[in-house]
Amino acid sequence: MAFEFTCRKTEELELIAADLIAGFPDQRLFVLSGSMGAGKTTLIQSLCRVLQVVDVVNSPTFSIVNEYLTAEGSSVFHFDLYRLRKEEELLDIGYEDYFYSGSYCFVEWPEMAAGLIPDDCIHIRITVDETSSERTIRAASFTDGGRV
Repeated sequence: MAFEFTCRKTEELELIAADLIAGFPDQRLFVLSGSMGAGKTTLIQSLCRVLQVVDVVNSPTFSIVNEYLTAEGSSVFHFDLYRLRKEEELLDIGYEDYFYSGSYCFVEWPEMAAGLIPDDCIHIRITVDETSSERTIRAASFTDGGRV
């Protein structure tokens, strides 16, 4: 299964996020790729609003992972792997406990630990049109062969 969206303004992101959550109802691990400033964190903020996260959603650039709570008390985990120097740093924080917890996990910069990212995740790639600033958001399941 794969989806593609065009985002012209940030106000559209919440609808896109709702479609992503609904489109992959059994998935909990979403990895987001895109250039610096493409909107990975902004999309995760929208995904968290759809999931009714009550905490402030910020990029965990220095802490690697943030935990947020939903209105129902469920955990949502947000990873930013940009500053990883080696994959072992992700091992050191016990990433498997998060990824296999059954909670939603959103991972920015998964390519920094590509060897540790499970195949059964949803890959979201955000590309930016330099002339219009429109974002194209493509999402696909790796297990369906849908690399984006």
